[in-house]
Amino acid sequence: MKLHLYDTYKRELREFEPLNPDEVGLYTCGPTVYNFAHIGNLRTYLFEDTLRRVLAYNGYNVKHVMNITDVGHLVSDGDTGEDKMEAGSKRTGKSAWEIAELYTDAFIEDLKLLNILEPTIWCKATDHIQEQIDVVKCIEEKGYTYRTSDGIYLDTSKLDSYGYLARLDIEGLQAGSRVDQGEKRNLTDFALWKFSPEGEQRQMEWDSPWGVGFPGWHIECSAMSAKFLGTFFDIHCGGEDHIPVHHTNEIAQTQACYGTTLANFWMHGYFLQLSEAKMSKSSGEFLRVQSLIDRGIDPIAYRYFNLNAHYRTKLNFSWESLDGAQKGLDRLRKTFHSWGSKSGEVNQELLDQFVEFINNDLNMPRAMAVAWDLTRSDISDADKRATMLVFDEIMGLRLAEWQPKTVEVPAEILEMLEKRTEARKARNWAEADAMRDQIQAAGYEIEDTPEGPKVKLKK
Repeated sequence: MKLHLYDTYKRELREFEPLNPDEVGLYTCGPTVYNFAHIGNLRTYLFEDTLRRVLAYNGYNVKHVMNITDVGHLVSDGDTGEDKMEAGSKRTGKSAWEIAELYTDAFIEDLKLLNILEPTIWCKATDHIQEQIDVVKCIEEKGYTYRTSDGIYLDTSKLDSYGYLARLDIEGLQAGSRVDQGEKRNLTDFALWKFSPEGEQRQMEWDSPWGVGFPGWHIECSAMSAKFLGTFFDIHCGGEDHIPVHHTNEIAQTQACYGTTLANFWMHGYFLQLSEAKMSKSSGEFLRVQSLIDRGIDPIAYRYFNLNAHYRTKLNFSWESLDGAQKGLDRLRKTFHSWGSKSGEVNQELLDQFVEFINNDLNMPRAMAVAWDLTRSDISDADKRATMLVFDEIMGLRLAEWQPKTVEVPAEILEMLEKRTEARKARNWAEADAMRDQIQAAGYEIEDTPEGPKVKLKK
């Protein structure tokens, strides 16, 4: 089956065909590094990692670009309030530059713990100020901007298709608004460049043709994606919260400057929910990957948990469901390990089923069901192992890396195990059973394997 993906822009499932047969351009909106990433954020990156793995499985060379927002993201999406980096600096007592480095490093470590592939290119907003200025100048030269006392804004009323991604009712929004829009001509207009406040020394500010200030949040993604992938590339991804504001405004900027919608496909992952509410840093339940580790949960179990829900559905989080995911992962790992180290032939029938589901808009819940069908099939263990290894290229569960925990078994237990072995060889079953019972009474259990008996702690 050919790869089909859901395009938010067109609101339909479309067959994926790369714009360039040699390379797929993928841009994923990265973190604003004013704090640690919570596991709700990371659900989006897990979906994007699955997408990248599926693209690679289909034979595409993926050029994956991810931004780091380290300036310009205000605490309000409406271009008001404090810059999140400046607020984070006040909260921590560190400079904005220091917290950007701290939380970027923490985010990269989270990706490693979840086995999320790093992007081909990282790009920081603060490293691309000139590129952002150049795009603002382009938009200005084409007549889409105006100046207020606090910045340079894009006039959204000059774009006939503004808001199409989110299917925004612009007239309804404007008529129903009770928000003071200040000097903005239209409620949906947004800042391309913000001026530093009078009498205030910001930590992050730059000279520009319009005055000292800093870029708006949205302009960085238009500028950096165009720099590394071109002004019209294959796929742009993010969380569902990006649809009505951030991605809508990215498209508007790009249409104004380049005349394109920036990406051929727009894809969005849905929220993780806690008690029927979106999980966010302001919800009071700020759960990090470290929070999982502190509870004895393997981060890969959180990956497994996410694979059992489609990326375009809400996923309710609870500790009970995560514990269940840990048990499921443990069972899959032990089953895979029990097949030994020799790989046979990939089972084509099961592989075809798996690929049919991953190529149907990344339907991982159905693909995971095929993986479990494989464990119960009657094909040889060697063929099971070979097939599951291919599945795990997509699942990313590191099954081949997992090993059972080893424990130091006391000498007296090993001596009893040896006596049991000798008794079995002599067909002295009563003595063998007695040794087994003594070993179990001591808190251990015996596993008879093709390589011989092994002893381990009881669960």
